[in-house]
Amino acid sequence: MPFLSLFEHQLGDMTARYITAEHEPTKIGLLLFPTSKKSDILTPREYLNTPAALSLPKSWQPVRAWQIDPLVHVHVRGQITPSIFSQGRSLRNGPATHALHFIHQEKKVEAGSTIIKTFLKADYGLECVHELRHKAGEKILHIRSHLRNSGNTPLTIELLSSFSLGGITPFDSEDAPNRLHVHRFRSSWSAEGRHEERSIEELHLERSWGDFGVQAERFGAVGSMPVNGFFPFVGLEDRTARVTWAAQIAHPGSWQMEVYRRADHVALSGGLADRELGHWYKTLAPAENFSSPEALITVAEGGVTEACGRLTHFLSSNLGHVPQSELELPIIFNEWCTSWGNPTHENLIALADRLQGSGVKYLVIDDGWAERPGNGIQQNGDWNLNTKAFPQGLRATADAIRARGLIPGIWFEFEVVNPGSQAWEETSHQLHRDGQPLQVGSRRFWDFRDPWVHDYLTKKVTRLLSDNNLGYLKVDYNDTIGIGCDSAPQFDGNLVSLGEGLRQHLEGVQQFFRSLNQALPELVIENCSSGGHRLEPSMMSLTSMSSFSDAHETPDIPILAANLLQLIPAQQNQIWAVLHQADSLQRLCYSLSSTFLGRLCLSGEVHELSAEQWAFVCQAMNLYLEARPFLTQGIFKRYGLMGASYQHPEGWQAVLAQTDVPSKIMVVWHCFAQCPSYLVIPLPEGSPWNVTKELHDISSDAEVKNSNLILRNCRPWSGGVLFLNQ
Repeated sequence: MPFLSLFEHQLGDMTARYITAEHEPTKIGLLLFPTSKKSDILTPREYLNTPAALSLPKSWQPVRAWQIDPLVHVHVRGQITPSIFSQGRSLRNGPATHALHFIHQEKKVEAGSTIIKTFLKADYGLECVHELRHKAGEKILHIRSHLRNSGNTPLTIELLSSFSLGGITPFDSEDAPNRLHVHRFRSSWSAEGRHEERSIEELHLERSWGDFGVQAERFGAVGSMPVNGFFPFVGLEDRTARVTWAAQIAHPGSWQMEVYRRADHVALSGGLADRELGHWYKTLAPAENFSSPEALITVAEGGVTEACGRLTHFLSSNLGHVPQSELELPIIFNEWCTSWGNPTHENLIALADRLQGSGVKYLVIDDGWAERPGNGIQQNGDWNLNTKAFPQGLRATADAIRARGLIPGIWFEFEVVNPGSQAWEETSHQLHRDGQPLQVGSRRFWDFRDPWVHDYLTKKVTRLLSDNNLGYLKVDYNDTIGIGCDSAPQFDGNLVSLGEGLRQHLEGVQQFFRSLNQALPELVIENCSSGGHRLEPSMMSLTSMSSFSDAHETPDIPILAANLLQLIPAQQNQIWAVLHQADSLQRLCYSLSSTFLGRLCLSGEVHELSAEQWAFVCQAMNLYLEARPFLTQGIFKRYGLMGASYQHPEGWQAVLAQTDVPSKIMVVWHCFAQCPSYLVIPLPEGSPWNVTKELHDISSDAEVKNSNLILRNCRPWSGGVLFLNQ
């Protein structure tokens, strides 16, 4: 008997089908598919019919070929743990999960959003609400889980999924060999967003010959840098059906994704990192509630590029706090790679003089503006002005920058303190682990569960920004807390796990970001964490833009910038272009053209560039302003042939951007070592294309032929931008 459909809801171009089975009537699962592919769904086989399964003793037969994957996975301490060799690999599908019985489902539509709540309850005293939301016009779903301890004794939760999708793939009636592929994006410092694609077979996730073994690939990030190792993303593609399921977790701390298999079908789930991976558990007192982080879910016809495009389109069209000054995507200048930590009033005014009237809007003072006693290291925590560098005070510098038509900005790393500062001694207001101040290298961390910390930073950060008429804040964050921190009994009176301590602390961090937005509504905030370690939806929703990487001058900048187009909106993707007096026009063009894949951030000694060099930079900036529609509305497609190394790239790359105005496209191209002498880039079909504008240090001799853009005069370490119209 195939699974049974309890409820079915069409949500945009997707269909959510809630399923059960005659042999598992209390369970309910979620099958998600493109509505256009509904007629392609096949009836799954009920039992294994392989020779190995049929050779089992008659008392062991028949072996079921599929199971309902529960809507919510939970593990409760003290209950039996999952079996079949899953310990240490997965906490899914244990008795606590299967004790959650389906009660009923409610659906309502309000303010253009469809809200579907599915109610589950376990006899041991736990209630669960699985919540799915869809807003009209969106191509994603918002899913999360809500728990309530309805019993009389505390319950300690060691796993709670935000989402779980089962029945993958519904387009094959058996175990779908050689057609399912898992997509992930790896990340590390200055090497963000490397796409990894592995087949189910390569990941060793084939089903066993009987129903006796669990296959699971659980991965994630542990700590306060949620993009340290992997992006909080997973995609699963049925390459034969050309359908891809994808999910993101919106959470600033430890998270996990899991690709799970026991029978024919594969399941995807994710949420907070559990006790085994993230040292997380939480005790719910009677009548206490707890909600998981939100998961952003989609299913698309096509591959991972199409699925990622649906997620980034949502993020782009649902930005959080965006001040008026951001609407035109202005150009940023950050002086970090100019002074390298030694900003002064004089060198900032020299930069402002050069930038005046150029199209640059923000001039950001980076690390080094605060005093450096004794050891010469900036004392994060005290945030006292370096009066030798700014003898007239910070306000005088900010006013002088504004007098030149620019908005002044400043760098902070306000979540940490360094040795030598008075703040270093305030250990009662810092995070602890195992009873000791939590120190990572030369950093300790303020405890954002502590109201004293919020009051202190309001004086040190919010007031400094306001008093000095600063309009831009770069928030850096340069190390991770790791597995977590001790509880804060002086605030909540309860002992919590290290992972729960981390979650509570980061909840406080995000509340401080919200307080900045409320106090200074026109403040532009840049989300930076040693570059791109915080590129996840919940942090990006609190800020105007994000630093794409700490790759300042490396040859892989265009590669990293293109990587991130699949993961974050282009209009939030701030890309470095560091310019030097010694740069050739070819080098300038290589750097500047990379920024057409996101937000243009200049640095370097631009005030020392020659007239010819500066004229070329201004040409690039003027053309960049015409690229804004592609950055806010664009759909991006990547072409090229590159080697595996980022630091020693070979070959070439081209990114084609097209908006909802189909008669216009932008092409951003780069050549690396051992590149071909000419490039052939496919163009959208239709009327003939014509090159209208170009950024290149020499003519690229561009030609459109047979729906292809052909670029000649290609040299190693060159790049450029072309605009084409029909």
